[in-house]
Amino acid sequence: TPPSHTHREMTGSSSMAGGPTAGGGVVVEVREKKGPLRAAIPTMPFPLAVICLFLNTFIPGLGTFISAFTVLCGARNELITERGVCCVFWLNVAAALIQILTAVIMVGWIMSIFWGMDMVILASCRDQGIAQDV
Repeated sequence: TPPSHTHREMTGSSSMAGGPTAGGGVVVEVREKKGPLRAAIPTMPFPLAVICLFLNTFIPGLGTFISAFTVLCGARNELITERGVCCVFWLNVAAALIQILTAVIMVGWIMSIFWGMDMVILASCRDQGIAQDV
């Protein structure tokens, strides 16, 4: 009887994700699945995103609240085509309220700072013309 081999050994196939590149490496793409609140963060001009980060750092939720109004003023967002401008606006207002209400126990403050950093990352990718998820 022949020695037992696994299916992978017999077929010579590999289970690596992605495809081979010219250098012989493998390109693997990882995409983070975002919840509706995080996916609702608008892509704003860079200076405004920095101001929102600054506000979120010192007054939790204020920068997020202001960013909600940028959606009404034409800021782009991946959820707008799915859910509409009003829904994305209210999701941002809800995120701001969560940040404000939970700032007392530090959770909201930390969340607020991360939200501001995501705004700056999205804005810098927008200005560089990079299509990148945060």
